[in-house]
Amino acid sequence: MRQIGNRRLTGLVQSDIRAMTTACTRMKGVNLAQGVCDTGVPNLVIRGAKEAMDQGLNTYTRFDGLPILRRALARKLASYNAIAADHETDITVSNGATGAFQCACMALLNPGDEVILFEPYYGYHLSTLLVVEAVPRVVTLKAPYWELSLDEVVKKISARTRAIVVNTPSNPSGKVFTKQELEDLASLAQKYDLLIFADEIYEYFLYDQREHMSLGSLPGMFDRTITVSGYSKTFSITGWRIGHSVASAPYAEIIGAMNDLLYVCAPAPLQYGVAVGIEELSPSFYHDLRTTFQAKRDRFCEVLERVGLRPTIPQGAYYVLADVSGIPGNTGKARAMWILEKTGVAGVPGEAFFQGEQGSQYMRFSYAKTDQDLDEACSRLERLRKFR
Repeated sequence: MRQIGNRRLTGLVQSDIRAMTTACTRMKGVNLAQGVCDTGVPNLVIRGAKEAMDQGLNTYTRFDGLPILRRALARKLASYNAIAADHETDITVSNGATGAFQCACMALLNPGDEVILFEPYYGYHLSTLLVVEAVPRVVTLKAPYWELSLDEVVKKISARTRAIVVNTPSNPSGKVFTKQELEDLASLAQKYDLLIFADEIYEYFLYDQREHMSLGSLPGMFDRTITVSGYSKTFSITGWRIGHSVASAPYAEIIGAMNDLLYVCAPAPLQYGVAVGIEELSPSFYHDLRTTFQAKRDRFCEVLERVGLRPTIPQGAYYVLADVSGIPGNTGKARAMWILEKTGVAGVPGEAFFQGEQGSQYMRFSYAKTDQDLDEACSRLERLRKFR
């Protein structure tokens, strides 16, 4: 009998995030496993999408997105990211940031190319690299602040190294790469002629007065950086699948061709709704976003500390890695299931974000929840105190 499925899928299994979500649903628990961001959507974003539908904007767009959205993104990139991008040649709207990353990897990487990935990593980054037959070369960041060792990066660079993946703010750790770290990585990229895939989907989720810095804004880096982002998280529209990549025209052209092949285009009226949000939401929206999520972070991390699941305090994004080494079980998955069974709260086993045994020490929780659901999760986790 012939092999079922493409060999590129060998070894890939259902995401632990989705697996825990399924288990949580079965147990009618509180799902802190998946970063669905179920907080409210800005009304004008929804209104913009509805108006687009009513006006008949329901057919294909150009492969790289609506002009109104690409223009809005170019203005935002200039003002927020300090990146000068031409909306006609440098921006590709895709099906979510994961779709944008997939298109970029498929367009720019060849089988056997080595790509440096920082651990803890986002599982979809690893899986995408494997599917395109690139070779991940993992560099472990040092807990609890997930500090970068440049020497360790240099050790991983070989003649076959093609790129580095940088996720800032990071999923799952919440790490925000410092200016010095980004400048050091930029220097390495230029020295060794490497590309940078910069996933910045959580660019507005920053805490304790931190500011976002885009690698593509650094001197000499626009021509070798593919910046991936989107508004799924910022506008709480994870189901809309509107993301984008930004790259110099030669790279953007082939990324756009891959986007056309895989997706044709992102949903037209939803693109319009996102454009309206970018253009019309005031700066106070983004200030309130930071304030609200920092409060959620502080409240949730305080509970984790109190019940014996010591958190590594996130600097950005809306996830926290908690130390579950004191929970019964020999693996992260066993510990995650124990917590789910005892409290009805689902998180993701740390092995989803680490290659080595260190992963079993951690669980990832998402606090991108309504206040009501987060309060319920905190209340349920308090049950762990009786097991200490």
